[in-house]
Amino acid sequence: MLNLTEYAGLLIFLAIGIAFIGGVLALNYLVRERGNDPLGKGIYECGMETIGTPYVSPNIRFYVFALIFVIFDIEAVFLLPWAVKFKELGVVGFVEILSFIGILFVAFVVAWRKGALKWEN
Repeated sequence: MLNLTEYAGLLIFLAIGIAFIGGVLALNYLVRERGNDPLGKGIYECGMETIGTPYVSPNIRFYVFALIFVIFDIEAVFLLPWAVKFKELGVVGFVEILSFIGILFVAFVVAWRKGALKWEN
C-alpha cells in the first residue's frame, strides 16, 4: 500500500507556493494604481512625444554576428569532453577532433570572406 506521509513535505511545499502566488496577486490588487489619470496613460520616453514611428528595424548584421558567436561558442563546448577523455580516445579521437576543428575553420573562413564578421557600416 502507498504511504502518503512521504509526500507530506511535497504537499506542504506546494501549498506554500500556491499561497505565496495568491498573496502576491492579492497584494498587487490592493496596492495597484486606480483612476483615470491621463498622464499615467501617456507615453513616457525621455519626456518628449515621439515623432514618426517608434519602430526602427535593427541591422541584420547584429543577428548574423550573434548567431556566428553562438555557433562557435557551442562548438567550443564540444571540445571539453574530448579534452577530458583525450588519453582514452587515442589517435582515433585525435584525428576526429582535428576533422571537427577543420570543419569549424572552414566555416570561419567562409563567414570571414562573406563579410559576416565586419562590424563597421
